[in-house]
Amino acid sequence: MNLNSIGKINIFANPLKMFFPKKMVGIDIGTASIKIVEISRWGQGKTLENYGEIKSISLYKEGFRNIEKGSYLLQNHFVSRAVKAVLQEAKIRTKAVIFSIPDFSTFCTSFDLPPMSASELKEAVYYNAAQYIPLPLSETTLDWRLIGGTPGEKESTLKIFLVAIPNQIIHDYQTVAQMAGLELYAVEAETLGLARALAKENKGKACLIDIGVQSTTISILDKNNLKSSYSFDFSGAQLTHSIASALGLGHTEAEELKNREGLTSLKEEISKTLYLLIDPLIIEVKKILLDFYQREGKEIDKIYLTGGTSSLPGLKEYFTEVLKMKAEIPNCFSELLYPPILEKTLNVMAPSFSVATGVALGGLET
Repeated sequence: MNLNSIGKINIFANPLKMFFPKKMVGIDIGTASIKIVEISRWGQGKTLENYGEIKSISLYKEGFRNIEKGSYLLQNHFVSRAVKAVLQEAKIRTKAVIFSIPDFSTFCTSFDLPPMSASELKEAVYYNAAQYIPLPLSETTLDWRLIGGTPGEKESTLKIFLVAIPNQIIHDYQTVAQMAGLELYAVEAETLGLARALAKENKGKACLIDIGVQSTTISILDKNNLKSSYSFDFSGAQLTHSIASALGLGHTEAEELKNREGLTSLKEEISKTLYLLIDPLIIEVKKILLDFYQREGKEIDKIYLTGGTSSLPGLKEYFTEVLKMKAEIPNCFSELLYPPILEKTLNVMAPSFSVATGVALGGLET
């Protein structure tokens, strides 16, 4: 397989087959929903052509992934049927697609190498990768980026950011694309898609917190470069389950109550339950920020929140208060062209579509 950029693994044997495509579809297959975004590029401008979402509950009583051997594997037939349904409903005809790979299905790490020449670097990365990847290298596809140091300088320590995706995961996405009648251009770790969609021209240092249905990922960006990434079990589903248990509610009612009232709820059972779960996450964020400062001698300028749970009422304000820096919910659509009538709708849905938008943009990079 040809590796074309960090975390984005090109599937085609002939890299010219989809060279500089003018339209690209990004697909984010979550546990409970699938989000699809179609973006076109004309010159330097990019246009949001279409988007769509489908929840697993609307087709089937189970999610889009099954837990097997500690990993959430795709239900290929079910997923491909759902993807085709969204494409048809949204009238998306573009076949070129990039799938995001969730963080719980990838391995991201960073490590240091001693000074060496550029010609020695690739071999050294692959030689050292085995220490950091919990699977045999023969069962994974690797990609990496130099994020610190200068090859060839005698006293320059080299810092490497490494991404590994199990080959079985890539095979599953190839199967889904084929069953859905799509041309799989690439797969990409969702953290990298998020960084592309949300950091944009950020010149400072940011902490990106993606709170999903199944897990949370905390990433550090320095001048738009991904420096580190950490995944945690904290999730929006846990918050919903805790509210349901505390109030004796069904899942749907608890989810609606969580999204409507959140941390601002006047019901102590709700707000107290949420704070008890969110505080440990904030402790982890503080640890990561401290570690970054101790390693790099730099402080974070901004907190970016994304993912469906980032819109929880009161969450952004609580992060701002406790971390003593402004927490923002950036809009992944902000630099795309689209009809003004969609402004309010896109502002609401943006946090959930950041991954799909980011990987689609990656397919349009020149």
